[in-house]
Amino acid sequence: MSTPASDQRCPCTSGDVFGSCCGPVLASGAAPTAVRLMRSRFTAFAIADARHLLRTWHPDTRPERVELDEETRWQRLDILDQEMGGPFDDRGVVEFEAFYRDDAGRGSLRERSRFVREDRLWLYVDGVVRDGRGV
Repeated sequence: MSTPASDQRCPCTSGDVFGSCCGPVLASGAAPTAVRLMRSRFTAFAIADARHLLRTWHPDTRPERVELDEETRWQRLDILDQEMGGPFDDRGVVEFEAFYRDDAGRGSLRERSRFVREDRLWLYVDGVVRDGRGV
C-alpha cells in the first residue's frame, strides 16, 4: 500500500483522515500520546514505512533494520487497553489487536506494548505478542 492522500481514511482505522491522524506523526516522528504512536506504527507497517518504525523504537531495544513482508496486508487496528501513556506521562502500555491478510489467509496479532517518553518523544520499547492465526 502506498502513502494515503491527506484526505483519505487513515490506515489505522481511527475513523479520521490520514492528514489529521497518522500523517503528521509519520512526518515528524512525534506523537502526543502512546496510543497515537501505536496507531502511527500500525500505519507504518501498513504502508511499509520502515524508517518511521526504526526512529520511533527505543535505542535500547531497536533492531538494526526492520524486514517488512510485502505479502502481508494490514487491515485494521483495535486498541484494547491503555495504561497511562498520556501527554504528561513518561511511560505507558497499549494493548492492541492488528488484523491482517497474507498468503496463508486472515489472522491477527495481539500485543501488549510498552512505551516510554524521553525528550518529549514517545518511543516503543517492546511488547508481549500473541499470534491469532485464523481469526
